[in-house]
Amino acid sequence: MRSYILSVSFILLSFCTFAQNTGGKGKLIGKVIDATTQQPVDYATVSVFKQGSTSPFNGISTDEKGTFNIQSIAAGDYRVTVDFLGYKKYIVEHVIVKDGGTATIGTVLLQPNQNQLKGVDIIAKAPIIENRIDKMVFNAQNDLTAQSGAAIDVLKKVPQVTVDIDGNVELQGNANIRFLINGKPSSIFGASLADALQAIPGSQIKSIEVITSPGAKYDAAGTGGIINIILKDSKVSGINGSVNLTAGTRQENGSFNLNARKGNFGVNAFFSGNAMLNTRALNTNKRTSSNPDGSRSELFQDGYADTKRSGYQSGLSFNWSITPKDDLTASVGFDHFGNSNKGITNQEESLYGISGALLNDLNSIRNSESRFSAYSTDLSLNYKKTFAKEGQELEFLITTSSSKNTVNYFQRQDYDAPMMTATGTRGYNPGRDRETNISLDYTHPVTKNFSLEGGAKVVLENLTNTINTDTLDAAGNYLNNANQTYGFNYKRNIYAGYISTTASLFKNFLDVKLGLRNEYTTTNADFPGVVIPGYNTVAPSAVISHKLDATQSIKLSYSFRIERPDYGEVNPFYNISDPHNISTGNPNLKPEKSNSVELGYNRSFNSGANFYVGSFYRHNTDDIQQYTTQFDTLVVNGDRYTNVLLSQRANRGTQSTLGGNIFASVPVGKLNLRSNIFIANRWNTAPDPANNNAIQRVSAFNYRINLNANYQFPNNFMAEIFGNYNSSARTLQGTRPQFFWYNFAVRKQFLDKKASIGLVANNPFNKYVDQYSTTTGVSFNQESLRQMPLRSFGITLSYKFGKLDFAKDKEKEGRDNNGGTDIPESGGGK
Repeated sequence: MRSYILSVSFILLSFCTFAQNTGGKGKLIGKVIDATTQQPVDYATVSVFKQGSTSPFNGISTDEKGTFNIQSIAAGDYRVTVDFLGYKKYIVEHVIVKDGGTATIGTVLLQPNQNQLKGVDIIAKAPIIENRIDKMVFNAQNDLTAQSGAAIDVLKKVPQVTVDIDGNVELQGNANIRFLINGKPSSIFGASLADALQAIPGSQIKSIEVITSPGAKYDAAGTGGIINIILKDSKVSGINGSVNLTAGTRQENGSFNLNARKGNFGVNAFFSGNAMLNTRALNTNKRTSSNPDGSRSELFQDGYADTKRSGYQSGLSFNWSITPKDDLTASVGFDHFGNSNKGITNQEESLYGISGALLNDLNSIRNSESRFSAYSTDLSLNYKKTFAKEGQELEFLITTSSSKNTVNYFQRQDYDAPMMTATGTRGYNPGRDRETNISLDYTHPVTKNFSLEGGAKVVLENLTNTINTDTLDAAGNYLNNANQTYGFNYKRNIYAGYISTTASLFKNFLDVKLGLRNEYTTTNADFPGVVIPGYNTVAPSAVISHKLDATQSIKLSYSFRIERPDYGEVNPFYNISDPHNISTGNPNLKPEKSNSVELGYNRSFNSGANFYVGSFYRHNTDDIQQYTTQFDTLVVNGDRYTNVLLSQRANRGTQSTLGGNIFASVPVGKLNLRSNIFIANRWNTAPDPANNNAIQRVSAFNYRINLNANYQFPNNFMAEIFGNYNSSARTLQGTRPQFFWYNFAVRKQFLDKKASIGLVANNPFNKYVDQYSTTTGVSFNQESLRQMPLRSFGITLSYKFGKLDFAKDKEKEGRDNNGGTDIPESGGGK
């Protein structure tokens, strides 16, 4: 840590030294909006010309708010143009940039081009990967193979994100991630994250934002950071839409989008569905346990599990620009996803004496089934007001998300010994979950180079769950087990406030953003004998960035985050679907706390190439880890179970991670190559029960490499290949499996690129992906092999329809952002 701090200090010292030699430079700022809809125009091209020159020497694209900031411009007299396909070019003559000053052209109102032909599609294709000051953006809609799968498949291609075979997601090696949809929380993620990500078709995703060092405006939850999934919509006038369908041997999905906008009112509707067809995974498990009397027990399990998944999402949103400065958006969404599992496991339990002689051998067969279903409804209302002063904004947002979840399970174990009766359990567990978020945010620019932002937020969570458990008796009847039948209520409220500042220092040499967030959490749960105390969290954050020139930037950030245990981790209910592998929650879990530092450098090239390299250091205290303990006999609410591994999460010491990420995108003619390399080393320090709770230190090195290549052939034909490898890594009690997968895709566009057909192949040369892992603990050792069938083939179809209407709104025609008179195309800036 000391060497890391010294390195950072050296970098900052270098900045200051460099700052003393970069005088005489200024910057150019402004904002671009649609003159008709008053909506920001992102990805508009802003070009800077020297007077008399026909070629720009500098330029940039506007961000999602329509703003732009061009740094390091020498003092002089320039011509600036703003251009975007489907709009008239906006020209500003004689923009004067002074030494160390800021030239602004104010708000640019792009006028739609009224001479567009009917049925013309406007295409502004963003790069696949964008590195912004506070996040990395993966534009999924421009990625070929991502469109045929689900959200979980799209995430596999996002830099810094790792997804394993079971759909578990990590960001920079950390699984504690805050997931959002369109910037808002959703209860769809609370029930089962893996199932939720399997239920969102990739064709419905516009982009995925990865925020590894969130600022004070964001919730402090999620020590790994935030992943925001942006669904497709449209703010273009007219009526248009799209249809996407995928049929395959393992997965099917489809989506429908419809957008309509007239003047200052717009409507967006969508429906999407996804289904994973029956998939059979093979499982082998071998466990050896040492008993206190010197004997040895062995358990061998061999079987299979058939899994199906399905789900749908639907949504309707309304946008009303009440005035050029008042915007109201409302949305409602209905979602469903579920899965079913059915399997058979053959078991052999052997007991060996001290001499090694076989004392007992028992064979059995276990049949198991489970079904999970979740229905959720999301509602939101957002009001945003802008003021005459550039950058001054007030925003109010209320969202509420509710879900109804049901779990049914059954397991029965039959023995080959004639004197032993069958055992088994079944359960029916319904539950409800509701979360409401109310927030108010205000931004006030004090000067051109300094602004303040603050806000408050309330999060209200309420969950109820009922556990109904039946046990198989000697007569073969399932009778209610009162010891494992109960219900509980779980309530958690979070009250938060924040303040942050943004400033440009040393004559715009450094851009600095500092923030402080305070959150107070109260939790009430009627678990027997459990009281969860309230706690306060102070979360500071800081970002320092410097733009070396128009193509290079460097950023240093710090953030403090926490991971609150969710209800599934604290629920003391025992999951006994496999009597030899039992799990339960821990109501005494404390929140995990994390401090992280990140340093990144980004460089873009005129050829379209892009390069990013970054490093991070993260230190967690009260680290939440799963721990497994072996029991010769475990008594659960009066019932006895033998040769059991009990898994439970606990706060186990500290965890430190030092890692780096390298991303590169290189176009070579019509070939585009992308690669991402992620490396990290993790150190865990925790008590070791196997050694009288002496401090145990475990070091684990892990890396991930992926490669994507696509080639644009003539006649609108494209091909793409993607491969991903993730190495094995040590854990506190064993090893995690390595995994590798790859896919191919080809696509042909026709009907003036309105329609396309594609073929996709996933792992075509490997029927199974082998997952080998180990778990060790006090007096036991376990080896497991899972064979997951990922091979699949599919066909994708897509079609875009509708016309774009560029007729002006007569009430707004000829008005600028302040309600003033016309601004001529070649006029001057403010």
